[in-house]
Amino acid sequence: MPRDQVQVIGHCPASPEAVWAVAGDFCGHWHPGIAAIREERDARGSLIRAFTVHGEDTLYREQLTWFSDSDRSLGYTHLEGIAGVERYDARMIVSAAEGGGSGIEWTATVEAPDAARAAVVCAGTRPIFEAGIAALSELAPRGAATVQEGPPEPVATEDFSFGELPRLSLTVTPAKDGPLCLFLHGIGGARWNWRPQLAAAGNVMRAAALDLRGYGGSTLGANQSTIDDYCADILRIREQLGADKLVLVGLSYGSWIAASFAMRHPELLAGLVLSGGCTGMSEAGPVEREAFRVSREVPLDAGQTPADFAPAVVKVLAGPNASDEVKAQLFDSMAAIPAQTYRDALVCFTNPPERFDFSRLTMPVLMMTGEHDRLASPVEIRGVAGRILAQAPMADVRYETIADAGHVCNVEQPEAYSRILLDFLRKLPK
Repeated sequence: MPRDQVQVIGHCPASPEAVWAVAGDFCGHWHPGIAAIREERDARGSLIRAFTVHGEDTLYREQLTWFSDSDRSLGYTHLEGIAGVERYDARMIVSAAEGGGSGIEWTATVEAPDAARAAVVCAGTRPIFEAGIAALSELAPRGAATVQEGPPEPVATEDFSFGELPRLSLTVTPAKDGPLCLFLHGIGGARWNWRPQLAAAGNVMRAAALDLRGYGGSTLGANQSTIDDYCADILRIREQLGADKLVLVGLSYGSWIAASFAMRHPELLAGLVLSGGCTGMSEAGPVEREAFRVSREVPLDAGQTPADFAPAVVKVLAGPNASDEVKAQLFDSMAAIPAQTYRDALVCFTNPPERFDFSRLTMPVLMMTGEHDRLASPVEIRGVAGRILAQAPMADVRYETIADAGHVCNVEQPEAYSRILLDFLRKLPK
């Protein structure tokens, strides 16, 4: 299929924050060529803008496919209105310009049945982008002031356990219609790491935080845990709590479990939130996996428990500006893990049965990681988010870097994490 591309780069005297306050509003009526615009949602909750332009009756529709506040970038794909194209994908990036002000890069890639048609569409796109960038130079100063919503009211929670071998323990919020938001902690964590997010998410939908097998109030099974066992546990919780659809929210090890569930049961997910990780060891070779497992089992083989090496782990997990309170919470989580549970999780983590096929993801995806994460850096997680966007048909992907946070970003920056999470949850179909 013939392909062509147009790229327009401009400069705006306003700050990147001011420009993004205007340009980042995907359905905002800021482009001078737009006569009328409205917001729509598809069945998955993906954002669509439907608009007309001055002097035409044609209705144009475009779907938001990529969004990142922290990167000040968005991407969208054409759905309706431009004749004779197979695909039209565009992206805008706002960045700090050398010497002050903002740089604005707006690109579009066009696929059409013949090269001539693709070239015509790109030629018509260029003045549209140029007019938009010129308008941002005038509008951005007025968009500099943004209003942040205050934190939501916390909701009540209760603890309960069910089943045998393993018994699963959860903290849940009161029942609500719609999906169940299920939180999955990391290999060194526990369900109570999610307390702020659990109480916040309960304002939008029913939420539950799980102690994984062997952690907290949950027990190990009769055999070594596998990823299929964890997925079966999620299905048990879905049935126990009477949920039709799920939103899985994972951190690190929990992200790998959540993504693995999405590979097996995409039809059951209304949304997927992956923080501090995604692919786990699924893309590492056998030698790297074995080295990872052995290095972490050395203290266990020497008779130590997670409580003994927790201080060293906290140094890796915490960001450079983490408070003593945060470090104490990370220590307490790690120290509470039984040695048998930690070994069980390590063996499971280093024996992934598959390399992920991101084309199977049919639900909106939010990916986050800490600015100072040593285990899942912004470069790595942003790259995985880009791969999902490229491989998943009609993807709806959001990526955010949590400022001033290490690996356990929901613990270090709970308000920032919860704000982004709630914005994502509120846009999902109920």
